[in-house]
Amino acid sequence: MSSLPNPPQREAIRYLDGPLLVLAGAGSGKTRVITQKIAYLIEECGFSPGNIAAITFTNKAAREMQERVGKLLKNKPVGLTVSTFHALGVRILREEAKLLGYKPRFSIFDANDCYAIVADLAASVDKATVRRLQTLISNWKNALVSPDQARKDAQNETEKLAARAYASYSATLKAYQAVDFDDLIALPVELFAQHPETLAKWQNRLRYLLIDEYQDTNACQYRLLKQLAGPRAAFTAVGDDDQAIYGWRGADIENLRGLPRDYPALKVIKLEQNYRSTVRILKAANALIAHNEKIFDKKLWSDLGHGDAISVTVCKDNDKEAEAVVMQLQAHKFERRSEFRDYAILYRGNFQARALEKLLRDQRVPYMLSGGQSFFDKAEIKDITSYLRLLANNDDDPAFIRAVTTPRRGVGGATLEALGTYAGERHLSLFAAAFEEGFVPRVQPRQLAPLLEFCEFINRLEYRAARESVAAVMGDLLIAIGYEAWLHDEDDKRVAMARWDSVQELVNWLTKKGEDEGKTLIELTQMIALINLLDKQDDGSGPDAVALSTLHAAKGLEFKHVFIIGVEEGILPHRESQSEDKIAEERRLMYVGITRAQRSLHLSYCEKRKQGRELIPCEASRFIGEMGKDDLRFSGGKADSTPDKADGAARLSAMKAMLAGKPA
Repeated sequence: MSSLPNPPQREAIRYLDGPLLVLAGAGSGKTRVITQKIAYLIEECGFSPGNIAAITFTNKAAREMQERVGKLLKNKPVGLTVSTFHALGVRILREEAKLLGYKPRFSIFDANDCYAIVADLAASVDKATVRRLQTLISNWKNALVSPDQARKDAQNETEKLAARAYASYSATLKAYQAVDFDDLIALPVELFAQHPETLAKWQNRLRYLLIDEYQDTNACQYRLLKQLAGPRAAFTAVGDDDQAIYGWRGADIENLRGLPRDYPALKVIKLEQNYRSTVRILKAANALIAHNEKIFDKKLWSDLGHGDAISVTVCKDNDKEAEAVVMQLQAHKFERRSEFRDYAILYRGNFQARALEKLLRDQRVPYMLSGGQSFFDKAEIKDITSYLRLLANNDDDPAFIRAVTTPRRGVGGATLEALGTYAGERHLSLFAAAFEEGFVPRVQPRQLAPLLEFCEFINRLEYRAARESVAAVMGDLLIAIGYEAWLHDEDDKRVAMARWDSVQELVNWLTKKGEDEGKTLIELTQMIALINLLDKQDDGSGPDAVALSTLHAAKGLEFKHVFIIGVEEGILPHRESQSEDKIAEERRLMYVGITRAQRSLHLSYCEKRKQGRELIPCEASRFIGEMGKDDLRFSGGKADSTPDKADGAARLSAMKAMLAGKPA
């Protein structure tokens, strides 16, 4: 991108006469508009950094913005808020906790911590049911639906069960002095609705708002923005209706439609020049997205040259597809003398990565998996590390709850609720509250005994963890809690064994680390917390490796060369997304995939796909046809004439020799 902003970017940076919507197409420099506008507000308009908030959706985007603003400004912007929606919510809640009846050091529960509470309340052990209930409760919170309203609106048995669990779930979290991820937005909205003077304080503090990825906001986030913007409405929202791909997560594209209605003075500026992709890639993207109903009309254009044609490879089945993609990628890399990090292979669902991973490993091609599950995110690893976290910090309430309930140690929900209420009143951690004299009369002696037994067990373990070898402490911990037997009670044999293998892998890794670096278990636990954080905050400058990613996880990224696999009916668009609005979202997902590519784009689909032991016939996705035929080049399948076998074999051996670096 040139160093100077183009005319529409410049207009967006300087516009301050009222609310502004910047419609920023893929690769059109939206981050530049936000960061330069922050610099403009501070340096040219006299805004104090403390009065500006830039709000985004990921830590990665927030970090990138912070760095870019730092480079633009002569002086370090002290007090500037550049954060995710959820981080801003935490900040508001920590400061105003007392007004909502929380202690400032309330706990934040992740989806796994909450899973156990919902499973308990629904008295269900079926994982799919519990996850469905969790999703329903989350969607209700994000749509600002109260437990009472959810009960009235419930249509079927699952929704009725979820609505009943919802009210108890909220009460249980409150008793634990804890909030879940959705509460980080919903509670500030509730707080501002009930306390106008507190809202006025925050409106006065955050006098200019810049909102990134506006199309991904849900009803609750939109309400929070409207509250903070207030009548002054000093904000710039940056978004793209063509990249709204999170409807399944509660994001509501209607928020874009609603802006001109809620803010009649809204100015709209379109950024249509793309600085990322070639003309051919953009032409295909524009042709595809034209099949969706538009909220605002815009067409991306580029002056980066015509570029290569888009290749479409038709494969016999999914194994052949993985082979074709890996061979094509290696040949392309060899011809272009490019690096592995220049390539991405994108897909609709994580299941599509398995065959690719195997082939890439066999061919010794380095790759990085994103949008998949990190080792430290596995439930069994979180179970065991919750004990370790508690050893390192007794005040860690989420770790306390997870450890005391996994496996169950005779401490029930009623006991924990009583403990949570008492801890909240006394502003103590759950662990410290259990030992207080004042807590004794709150529960029956038979309830208190297993609780104290658990806390004393943690104390003994903590004493040993600072002094003895990692192997000895970990071995005794797993035997004492009976974790292996519990896994076999929870899951079928194959799953239980796989989960136990993961636990063994953790123990071996900790033991080796402890021996090599002379560290105690307590010191290693603090390191795990850091690894886990860094794992989630990959800075994108990683090793020279091919990126493997779901289309959803690839949003916001760009690569020189992109392969999109499984472009078939039933996969992309997904078989469960056949209604008109869901097809429109799947089309936007394909559009996001296409517009990740800078120089070349390669699509593939199968004529048949293995499902279990069967080969199911497949057809090309409608999206391929919608991209227009002019710039697509088909090969393989019925598109090719029957190749001469000898010629095919010769081509293959020449390719293999070329990749091995030998003369053919």
